[in-house]
Amino acid sequence: MIVLAALVLALIGVSIQLAKLRQVAKSAPRLQILDQCLTLKTLNPDQDVQAREVEVAVIIPAYNEATNIEDCVTSVLNSTEAIRKSIAVWVVDDQSTDRTLEIAQTLQTTLNDPCFNILIGQPRPQDEHWIGKNWACFQGAQQAKGEFLLFLDADVRLKRGAITTAIYTMQTETLDLLTLCPQVACGCLGEWLVQPLILALLAIGFDFSEVSDPASEVAFANGQFMLFRRSAYEALGGHRVVASQVVEDVELARRVKQKGLRLKYAIGHDLASVRMYPSWAAVWEGWTKNWYLGSRRNLPVTLYAAGITFWLCTLPWLVLVFLLGQAIFIGLNWLGWLAVGVAFTTILVQYKLRQTIQDITAIPPRYWWLTSAGGILVAAIALGSIIKTETGWGWTWRGRSLKGE
Repeated sequence: MIVLAALVLALIGVSIQLAKLRQVAKSAPRLQILDQCLTLKTLNPDQDVQAREVEVAVIIPAYNEATNIEDCVTSVLNSTEAIRKSIAVWVVDDQSTDRTLEIAQTLQTTLNDPCFNILIGQPRPQDEHWIGKNWACFQGAQQAKGEFLLFLDADVRLKRGAITTAIYTMQTETLDLLTLCPQVACGCLGEWLVQPLILALLAIGFDFSEVSDPASEVAFANGQFMLFRRSAYEALGGHRVVASQVVEDVELARRVKQKGLRLKYAIGHDLASVRMYPSWAAVWEGWTKNWYLGSRRNLPVTLYAAGITFWLCTLPWLVLVFLLGQAIFIGLNWLGWLAVGVAFTTILVQYKLRQTIQDITAIPPRYWWLTSAGGILVAAIALGSIIKTETGWGWTWRGRSLKGE
């Protein structure tokens, strides 16, 4: 009876999650490439003023991004052929210890493109506390010119027309910050198991429509793609005001809303793609770096997320395997078979959940039958994030310590 009750609760929980995700997917703003946006002659918010040229600076902070930097820059340049005179691309090398700078400089020489610039980042000020990519972003923004600032992570790949569509959206909707959920790519097994589940939790916790609603206090931004109106960025104080924040994108979004500025969070599969973590080690380091801080160090919420993920994702599979084994060797009574039915139904709902996650993230439901393993890994990441953040032990990004940085 206890097992059956636990399974029924799991079925109810998964069904609620499915309903919430479907609502998120249905109401989420979506950006699609607009054919008319081939230049940056976009509409001015004041409809009485004629369309005019605007300037955009693309800032790519890069720390040990040797495997990403060339493809990222190339994707930006290939996506902006029609607007090359109105754009400047800045790679800010943040004291990398790998070949990031060398690869970027070789690419610059090969392309000989005047809009492609490299900024060799300076050492961090000794009397200030800068964490993560904030110092590189700040230096890039100080150096770059333009009415709009687009901050891109090096693992992002832009698609043709992405920037012009984003600027058009900014202008026509009078936005101060546009941030996107790009198409998410997975490669290694760890990504397939973890990414869909964690991104589903984020989608439920930070509903696109609520984040985009000026009347809602829910705030979120994805640092992979953040397009600021420069006037708004400077009014916030830029990355300097979040210098000590590991999850700086969410903090910037909070400040945008606190100042009454306009924020839009949209699904942008047609504009950009990203592969966040190329290995299980990177998955572990990346999510344990962010999770606990993303909850604002809310221990009960983080523990609840770990427990509920294990319960909803892993428990039904464990019970089903156990009961089927028992049925083979010693048989089951009617309660046992009822529990089998509930567990199997819960697993079918999990598949529907993965299909809905695909609608939000573009991650296909591949390996969905390993959801039980994914639940274990996500729970472990949540617990690991608590330990790392509170103790500083192993709390790094690409080997760079975050505790005392």
